[in-house]
Amino acid sequence: MQWRRRHCCTQAAKVLYLLSLLGLLIFLVHQVWLPQLTGLPWWRGHPVVYGGDKLQSTKAKSNTIGLSPLQEEPALDALIINSTRTQPQELVTDGPFAYIINEPDKCSEGTIPPFLILLIATEARQVEARNAIRQTWGNESVAPALGFIRLFLLGKTAGELGLVQQKMLESESRRYHDIIQQDFLDSYKNLTVKTMMGINWVAKHCPNAAYVMKTDSDMFVNTEYLIHKLLRPDQERRKNYFTGNNMRGFAPNRNKNSKWYMPPESYPGNKYPTFCSGTGYVFSGDLACKIYRVSQQIRYLHLEDVYVGVCLAQLGIEPTPPPNEFLFNHWRVSYSSCKYSHLITSHGFHPNELLKYWHHLQSNKHNACINALKERMSRTHSHRLRP
Repeated sequence: MQWRRRHCCTQAAKVLYLLSLLGLLIFLVHQVWLPQLTGLPWWRGHPVVYGGDKLQSTKAKSNTIGLSPLQEEPALDALIINSTRTQPQELVTDGPFAYIINEPDKCSEGTIPPFLILLIATEARQVEARNAIRQTWGNESVAPALGFIRLFLLGKTAGELGLVQQKMLESESRRYHDIIQQDFLDSYKNLTVKTMMGINWVAKHCPNAAYVMKTDSDMFVNTEYLIHKLLRPDQERRKNYFTGNNMRGFAPNRNKNSKWYMPPESYPGNKYPTFCSGTGYVFSGDLACKIYRVSQQIRYLHLEDVYVGVCLAQLGIEPTPPPNEFLFNHWRVSYSSCKYSHLITSHGFHPNELLKYWHHLQSNKHNACINALKERMSRTHSHRLRP
């Protein structure tokens, strides 16, 4: 009996050992050898996007945007999905997600190509912010003769609240015709998807636009200064031009508690290529098509501004520093009409503040700095006269 027990245990151990070897072999084929041969993980079929705290797989029309593990290679090389495809296919689709709301006729035949398109990332609930932008820096009256398009970029909100917000959003769209929305979960992790939707819209529906600006709904943007002082309609339109608050030499944030955490498996390099803060950057219209096309070859990163910077690096384009380092600000600049008449972006505005400061700037912009100098001299003079 003891011999039989020992024999059974030995046979069971052999079976378990063989099963473990088989499992290891399957793991190596799926996780190591197959990705090395194809450049893609075995499970990748549809794009994988972040929704809340969990990964959600969504059915898509193409696999141009996806999240997949990276091999241990140099940083940029590790992000390339297919380096042999030097000529990506033409833009024949609207991207990986279907449109829920679209404005494809904004640049229809017979209309003058716009000088500037504003792509503004927003959420369905931010109705007040959109209305404030429509009345201030996003109003077409800023540059009526040049051609000026404002587009709010949105994804889809889940749940019953999302259904209510969707009906309100569709009503808002019918009134203003300045909203584009696709069928992906609207979240911080999907901000790259949202931005690429806007860039692809320009590439497909308005390729002759002179310039494009991507920004956020809590920003103050001095569009008049941007147009007339930086972009200058009277000068020849630039090509391969990209500028903003240049972030040069930044390292990935490896703090897991940080909003900007970048896992080493997503970006293994020690330094990002130069990118511009996503709070506000400007690029020439010809780059929209180039950025979107090259994004078809680059693995998804959830940090939108970094991802666009990687696309530019793959194109061999270095962002141009602005003529003044204080033009584009990803922080809140304390308000004065003098300062705000000579900057392009300032961050962190409530809709009521935006309306207040915009209207104050419009009524003081021509003599803003002169008046500020007079006030300063008056205060200095009265201080000297005090006993």
